[in-house]
Amino acid sequence: MINILDFHTHRLDTVQALISVSPKEFSPQPGRYYSVGIHPWLPLETLSEDDFALLEQCARHPQVLAVGETGMDSLRGSDLNVQETVFTRHLRLAAQLHKPVVVHCVRTAQQILAIRRRERLTAVPLAIHGMRGNERVARTWLEEGSYLSYGARFNPAAVETTPGDRLLIETDEAHQTIQEVAAMIADVLNCSADEVMALTAANARRLLTSQD
Repeated sequence: MINILDFHTHRLDTVQALISVSPKEFSPQPGRYYSVGIHPWLPLETLSEDDFALLEQCARHPQVLAVGETGMDSLRGSDLNVQETVFTRHLRLAAQLHKPVVVHCVRTAQQILAIRRRERLTAVPLAIHGMRGNERVARTWLEEGSYLSYGARFNPAAVETTPGDRLLIETDEAHQTIQEVAAMIADVLNCSADEVMALTAANARRLLTSQD
């Protein structure tokens, strides 16, 4: 049974985690699970069809449970039109493979949701990683059925707004352990860190396996 405690990390040696890598970094190790995608900070203008073919090949691997990290960032990376094109290809691939998308979003929520509607792919689940937005931003994502993944930096009101069945936790590239992140979330929700970890692990399992 899949047991993902840390929904998003770039630490390749982490267990009980969804390890986020680029297609060129993908080298699956026994007992580990991955998400594979092309990050919007990379020089997307240089991508070739071979790069997208490699992405699809990796995304089909049985240890790859999600597509991403991908998305859009208005403050960094390639031109937003190029980011949109690349994100759209990830979204279509996720729909084809029946896998969720791990989303990097900086001030582009409306654009990402508009792409999803335009492509008629609103059934593809989104997990917004590193969620730092306020309560209003959280509601925007939640109304569209998204999951929200919180790391060491988060808005407490957004956490309080997030239903228990849409909550995920992550370390990303922070120094904190997933247990420490769980304790931070637990302080906001007035429960124990163990309760947070059990809840979010169940949510991750449901999200990552319900598309099979």
